[in-house]
Amino acid sequence: MMEEVEQRGGAQEGEEDAHPTDANSNCNHADNNVTSCPAEAPPVFSFERTPQKNDPVVIQGNNKNPATEKLERVRKWSITRYKCTRQALSEKLGRGSRTVDLDLEPRLELLKDDRQRYDHMTKLAQTLANQLTQFSITQKTLGDAFADLSVKTPTLHVEFGLNAEAQRFLSKSNETLTTAVNVFTSDMNTLVNKTIEDTMINAKQYEAGRIQYDAYRVDLEELNLGPRDPETLPKLEQAQRDFQNQREQYQRIREDLSVKVKLLQENKVKVLHQQLFLLHSAVAAHSLSCQNFLQKNVQQVSERLTNPAVDAPSWLEES
Repeated sequence: MMEEVEQRGGAQEGEEDAHPTDANSNCNHADNNVTSCPAEAPPVFSFERTPQKNDPVVIQGNNKNPATEKLERVRKWSITRYKCTRQALSEKLGRGSRTVDLDLEPRLELLKDDRQRYDHMTKLAQTLANQLTQFSITQKTLGDAFADLSVKTPTLHVEFGLNAEAQRFLSKSNETLTTAVNVFTSDMNTLVNKTIEDTMINAKQYEAGRIQYDAYRVDLEELNLGPRDPETLPKLEQAQRDFQNQREQYQRIREDLSVKVKLLQENKVKVLHQQLFLLHSAVAAHSLSCQNFLQKNVQQVSERLTNPAVDAPSWLEES
């Protein structure tokens, strides 16, 4: 009886031990009642935390550093300035080659010469306007003096009066001419110091771009003359790319300047044609009006001098 109870108890314990094993569906059972189960993965817990008001804020940045980018720009600018300075010095010393545009550069030289001549003409016109202004003031003052003497000298009332009218008329006519010369000077200043000067600034930019293009061209030519090895090939490829970029930039500046010079030439002809015609008309009108007035004035003087009845008898004749 005791053995049966022990066997039954052992069987029950075996059954109780088997229940957990059966409960796990991932276990592998062998024929010798040996059970092997894989290790279970540890549980994963996720916690969510509500951000507080005073928590630091983390900003995700890119890989580019502003300071590094600035230093890289400064480095490239320094290299370009060095190359351009070397190219400019080589050209001045007659050692370096330069690109010559046979169509654009002669037009720029002609434009520089025209600008100097137009500027000289404008200064002379301004001097004439200043002198005419002073001359008109003097004539007006002289006319007032003649008018005052005409009142205070009855015997020469007519003569002083005619001269007073002549000087006042000439003064007024000179003021009109001075206004026309000032308009001519103002328009010429606009043409010379704004329109042409703006084109000359673009010409300076073109010259700077040409020097920069030649500097990269010379560097590429020197690399092409050197040996070809794994160390120089990357430099040669980079020089070729830089040269191509500089060439495109140079051609773009050249085309823009060529169009601007052509438009300036057409505008210059139109402006000069109009202003020169207006100035000539003003001078002609001034001269004709003065001539007509003075002819009438001289005629009045002649009539006055040839009329003996107007003159009072001399005291010798009375005696």
